[in-house]
Amino acid sequence: MGIINSILTWVMQKRIHQIELFMKYPNEVQDELFRKLIVTAKSTEFGLNYDFASITSYDQYKERVPVQTYEKIYPHIERMMRGEQNILWPSEIKWFSKSSGTTNARSKFIPVSQEALEDCHFKGGKDLLSIYLNSCPDSRLFDGKGVAVGGSHQINELDPTASSYYGDVSAVIMQNLPPWAQFIRTPRLETALMDNWEEKLEKLARETARENVTNIAGVPTWTILLIQKIVELENKRNILEVWPNLEVFFHGAVSFAPYRAVFQSLIPSDKMLYWETYNASEGFFGIQDQKNSDELLLMLDYGIFYEFIPTEDIASDNPRTVCLRDVELDRNYAMVITTNSGLWRYNIGDTIKFTSKLPYRIKISGRTKHFINAFGEEVIVENAEMAITKACDHTGAVIDNFTAGPVYFDEGRKGSHEWVIEFKTPPGDLHEFTHILDSTLREINSDYDAKRSHNLALIAPRVHCVEEGTFYRWMKKRGKLGGQNKVPRLSNSREYIEDILKMVQETQTT
Repeated sequence: MGIINSILTWVMQKRIHQIELFMKYPNEVQDELFRKLIVTAKSTEFGLNYDFASITSYDQYKERVPVQTYEKIYPHIERMMRGEQNILWPSEIKWFSKSSGTTNARSKFIPVSQEALEDCHFKGGKDLLSIYLNSCPDSRLFDGKGVAVGGSHQINELDPTASSYYGDVSAVIMQNLPPWAQFIRTPRLETALMDNWEEKLEKLARETARENVTNIAGVPTWTILLIQKIVELENKRNILEVWPNLEVFFHGAVSFAPYRAVFQSLIPSDKMLYWETYNASEGFFGIQDQKNSDELLLMLDYGIFYEFIPTEDIASDNPRTVCLRDVELDRNYAMVITTNSGLWRYNIGDTIKFTSKLPYRIKISGRTKHFINAFGEEVIVENAEMAITKACDHTGAVIDNFTAGPVYFDEGRKGSHEWVIEFKTPPGDLHEFTHILDSTLREINSDYDAKRSHNLALIAPRVHCVEEGTFYRWMKKRGKLGGQNKVPRLSNSREYIEDILKMVQETQTT
């Protein structure tokens, strides 16, 4: 083991004791953090409006401050983007993380304070390495370099002083990384932050192919494209012929289950590890802390105070919330956060469920606006990913991407769901694939099963197989290549389905 690997591994593992402390005393850590956030922001405009100085308990806080959506908080953020300060948070805000906006067409801009960069995003990245190295003591992670597939950033044109910036959260983090972190990553920063994805992919591939890469971090979709490009340029059979010391892929943003077979074909090694994270524009929330697990440890000392909305209250204008100590296992909640960037009781739009309370571990179950419920079936992303994974497993299929939406009632026609799926390896029998997809949804979702019973409200789903590259062309058409951009898995409207099918039809007729 190299000297650099030994030193950095020792440094990283020193953090484990602190992680164990918040695992042991989670509620005390969250209570202390809550008080610190309130006191720090009491003299901001937001803090003065809600009289933070007189808030002494969580109950007072939730009675006084309403749960915020992006639409509610945006007027404050817009003023901050125009250069005003001390609105939501006392320290100067120079960076804004641009959300990919999977729940609607408009991008969202999330303030990123220096505290959030250091105590949340950077800390999360270091903890990811600490936890991984603690679980894998024989790792040689730092004998080589890490590849991060990120986005881009630009000057905030709303700011008359031109002293603030916005971009994908990956780009914001990468631009501000400390020197030691820049030293252990590849490619060059100017390449990593290019905004033209197709040109960037070529340069990423050429630069990183010559490095000793031991780890990759990124969204599965774009990482697959990078690996495929490198294998093609190097004329190799798989990426291990280019990066023989590759040992782990740190992934997040979307469920990994549908992509596992693709990665196993690109990285044919039973020693390769896949490590999940839960980070977003709003903060770094969870890290897989056990080998071969699909549970995430909720990180409690990152400057984020957590609340949770039971799913039955999500649509309410004044939803009921509970704090960490009152959550129940295996129940879906929408996650609400208060952060050291000035997000106050902000509903981030994700749904999670707790699998453990000592320590607090979670699974991501979907999006509050990312579902199909046109007929009362309440199909969430977690359901869809479980069903499509099982259908692939049973038919030998391998998927690249998918999305689904409803087919509404029409004269003489019952409703159904319509799926558009891009296969890397298509199933031998599409009818069997569709049957397993449908029957699995019925097994895991009683509302869907009730609507499908005797074709009462829903008939069997329709599945469209589209050629490879379809979703790439569609994302390019929408201006959402690379970075943190993700294909929307489910929609309660036909917007995405019809747009993709229209594009496919136009391609076939030209």
